[in-house]
Formats: sequence, C-alpha cells, structure tokens
Amino acid sequence: MQQAGASLPYSSTPPLALYGKKLNKSNKSKNNDVYSFTLPDKKGEEVSLAQYKGKVLLIVNTASRCGFTPQYEALEAMYERLKDKGLEILDIPCNQFGQQAPGSDEEITRFCQLNYGTKFPQFKKSNVNGDDELLLYTWLKAEQGFKGFNLEHPIGKILQQMLSKADPEFDKKSDIKWNFTKFLVDRKGHVVARFEPTEDMKNVEAAIVKLL
Repeated sequence: MQQAGASLPYSSTPPLALYGKKLNKSNKSKNNDVYSFTLPDKKGEEVSLAQYKGKVLLIVNTASRCGFTPQYEALEAMYERLKDKGLEILDIPCNQFGQQAPGSDEEITRFCQLNYGTKFPQFKKSNVNGDDELLLYTWLKAEQGFKGFNLEHPIGKILQQMLSKADPEFDKKSDIKWNFTKFLVDRKGHVVARFEPTEDMKNVEAAIVKLL
C-alpha cells in the first residue's frame, strides 16, 4: 500500500486562523436535523442530505497526506460491514489543517480509491472552519462541541501541545481541530456524538452499531 505522502499529523504552520470563530447562541443554527443541509459534489452541484433519511451517518473531514490518513482503511472496512445495515459515510476533504489535502478533487478521489479502495461518497473539498465554512459544519459544531483529545493516543498529546501553544483557549471553542474529526448522526438526523481523530476506531464503530 502506498504511503500517504507527508504523513505528519501536525504542521509548523501557525493554526491560529483555523480557530477564530467560537460558536455561541447567536450563530448556532436553528436547524433540528441534518436533512435541511446540502453538500457540494465534486462538480460543485449541491446534494441534499435528505436523500439519507433513515440512515446512520458518519460525517468526516479528511486529508490525503496526514498521519491519520490510514484511518481510511478502517473506515472502508467498517463501511463494507455495516452499509447494508444502514450506515453511510460522508467524506469531505479539507485542506485547512497543515495543507494536507493539496490535490484536486479528482486527485484525492483517485488516491483514496487506489490506496484504500474507498466506495463511500466523497464530496468536494471544502472548508469546515472560518467565514466560508460549510453551513453543515456550523450546525454540527454547534450541536457537538470539542470535548478533548484522547491523550492515551500517541498523537493526542502532540496535538494538545501544538494547538494550546497557538491558542491557549483552543479547547473552549467548538471548531474542528484536525483532520478526521467525525460526527455521528442517528436515523432521525440528530447529531449524537463527535469523535476527535485520536479516538479509537473500535469505539467509533461500537457507537455506530448501537444506532443500527
């Protein structure tokens, strides 16, 4: 299997700009479920998430040159096991964290298919933090804020130190902290959990299975 290129989970680039918006009551979305949102496909056309009604969704911001990129393998394996039971994984490439998704949409898709055999839907590369973040992510972050990294994970402490150095109050903000943050949505369209990239994939799958 080809390696994910520059696979460091962190970057020397100061990430302060990524954490500039603290969600609060004034900008929290009034939507009650995921189905009123859309996502742009790789052609830029909006896809209604209403088509996933009745499914359990795992929504993930991804990158192809990150230390967490091998999670694609676990995600695809889980998808193959659980898709017939009602799981759908929505893959949203994002280049905001260490610029670790630099390719075009076509290049990213080709990389994922060649290296990990991914078959779940992949959408257009988009921002998940900041003024031009996807509206879906404004809502997701308001529903499920950051609760901390798993510091038993070998990269957990590295991320904690890097982000706290850039912004001592980073942990008080709901913004996405890094690639492969995951939101779990139940069959009624409600966000029930958020998993940071340091969370063990076995725990992610266990939470999904409970909803199927």
